[in-house]
Amino acid sequence: MRKHHPVPNPTDGELAILRVLWAHRGPMTVREVHDVLVRSKDTAYTTVLKMLTIMADKGLVRRDESQRSHRYQALQEEPTVQASLLKELTRKAFSGSALMLVQRALADDVASEAELGQIAKLIDEAKARRRDGGN
Repeated sequence: MRKHHPVPNPTDGELAILRVLWAHRGPMTVREVHDVLVRSKDTAYTTVLKMLTIMADKGLVRRDESQRSHRYQALQEEPTVQASLLKELTRKAFSGSALMLVQRALADDVASEAELGQIAKLIDEAKARRRDGGN
């Protein structure tokens, strides 16, 4: 039986790089990642290179060294990383309570009327899954 390894939680900078990789949906060179990142924030090429190297060591990305320009690809899908980050936030900031997390989010009035309707629908679907014994 294979051991389950937790998803390493990325730093903010690593998350910015992962977003670029997820949006591209395929392996990218350091130059390609840098070209996207520099559009929104002045970021040095060497910083992106160093961060991708660290991310490969942490298991966040896979490095393909078969070509002259190494290519990087996210190892985890975006929803998997989001779920890991959310679990950590819920545990650290809300004593593990999903109710407290949602209460805080709704109390800050960040959800639009349309989003509130979608949230209600998601809650109904979650209740139905629980009743049916599914995930």
